[in-house]
Amino acid sequence: MSEKHDFKESLLNVKIPLMVLDQKWHRLFALGGKPEDVKAIEAQISELLKRQAEVKQEIKDLKKVKENLMKSVMSNMEGTSDLVSKKLDDDKRLLEECNERLNEREDELLNIPSIIEACKYQLMDATMSFCYDKLRANSKEADEITEWIKTVRVQLKKNIIRKQNREINNREIYAYMHDVFGKDILDIFDITAGEFGLSILDDKPESYDEDNTLNIDLDKSDELLEDIDLDSIEKERG
Repeated sequence: MSEKHDFKESLLNVKIPLMVLDQKWHRLFALGGKPEDVKAIEAQISELLKRQAEVKQEIKDLKKVKENLMKSVMSNMEGTSDLVSKKLDDDKRLLEECNERLNEREDELLNIPSIIEACKYQLMDATMSFCYDKLRANSKEADEITEWIKTVRVQLKKNIIRKQNREINNREIYAYMHDVFGKDILDIFDITAGEFGLSILDDKPESYDEDNTLNIDLDKSDELLEDIDLDSIEKERG
């Protein structure tokens, strides 16, 4: 409870921006959209800003009316006729009503900023809650993807070794067949044997030395490589 109180106390003197007018604030919700609580507070602030502008304009208009009424009162002060007297009474009544409305609007205008500030605090709190939840969710998903990548990387490297071992085995088999049966017989059988990856026999893979020794770069800095039993994979060549 004390920590929460201290947290709120630390924000008392912090100037909170008017987020609803900042396009970068709106971009925070570009992917998933704004949650309902954020939209509700945003709408409240927008209404307050709209009302603030309306009150300011109304005060401006009332001051003009008041100025005209005062001029009319002053000009009719010396009049003695019933018509002038009635006009003076009406102007005084309207002037009194104008003053009352002006006082009400000025009081309202004074209160609006404090209400907006309270809403800004609520909006900041809701925004921060949304953003940090999103940050945590993204980080969790990123960690899961990282683990998946590590697993796939190990499997990929294993399969690269297996693939190259098969290619070496094909190279050795074809070379022995050539030595045992000779080129002429092998050419005849090649025609009917079908495809079995002879293209790999044309050029030695860069991953092997001249003596067909395995020489693949397995990113030795990757600790997960110690999980790969290279000896076991190497035996698959047979």
